[in-house]
Amino acid sequence: MNDLVLSLFRLGFLVLIWLLVLSIVGAMRRDLAIGARARTGAPSARALKKNPELAEPEVSTRKAASTLHIVEGPLAGRSIPLQGEPIMFGRAQDATVVLEDDYASGRHARLFPQGSRWFIEDLGSTNGTFVGDSQLTRAQPVEPGQRIRIGKTVLELKA
Repeated sequence: MNDLVLSLFRLGFLVLIWLLVLSIVGAMRRDLAIGARARTGAPSARALKKNPELAEPEVSTRKAASTLHIVEGPLAGRSIPLQGEPIMFGRAQDATVVLEDDYASGRHARLFPQGSRWFIEDLGSTNGTFVGDSQLTRAQPVEPGQRIRIGKTVLELKA
């Protein structure tokens, strides 16, 4: 009887270990799959070649952004003039805009010009960078009026 109980405990422990391993693998698969499904921004060149209808028509009446307004967060109300230089956001002291935010990484995101447009890219931050409700997976153009969220800070480009 004693050997039977010991064997059942061993079997139960083995089942619990396998359930733990399978739950960890499932969580990792879900985390990795989220980034693949939630792509935002312009389609890649390969996607445009396969599906030309994805191409957006060029709008020549687009006004270039001239200032960056901080709408929400510890620095709310501050405006930063856009002078054609990249702007680094993060908690690190060498960032262009130092965010006093526990949800921001040291080097969180970068806003940079390319031609007459501004692009935002996440620099591998822990909590991500969002344009609207979509989390960035690669550099994305930002139009005036779109909201960028870095931790508790919300930014908006103005023309």
